[in-house]
Amino acid sequence: MSVRTERVASVIRHEVGTIISREFSGGELGFSTVTEVRVTPDLKIAKIYVSILGTPAVKTKTLARLESEKAHIRGLLASHINLKYTPALQFYHDDTMDRVENLENLIKKIHGNDNAQ
Repeated sequence: MSVRTERVASVIRHEVGTIISREFSGGELGFSTVTEVRVTPDLKIAKIYVSILGTPAVKTKTLARLESEKAHIRGLLASHINLKYTPALQFYHDDTMDRVENLENLIKKIHGNDNAQ
């Protein structure tokens, strides 16, 4: 990525994170954190990766809610950033923490078997 796309991605990450925490926190939705934003070189599309804490059902429901409200989020984003075009938003679940937890459990299981011998 170029320096400009990286800066725009950083600003979008901060602003969308703020919008999500302010507008969509609490209730039946899981705790959400924007972990990464990737912007296309023409700044027309922003892929937003969100880490969601909770059960799989809560994660699915939260991601579906973000998808259904992306036009509203895009409107709020447009009022907070100064770009010629506000990029289209695409939300993705970031499952990095789930994979880290699975790897930690495997490592604990392996070390547990070593201690048992």
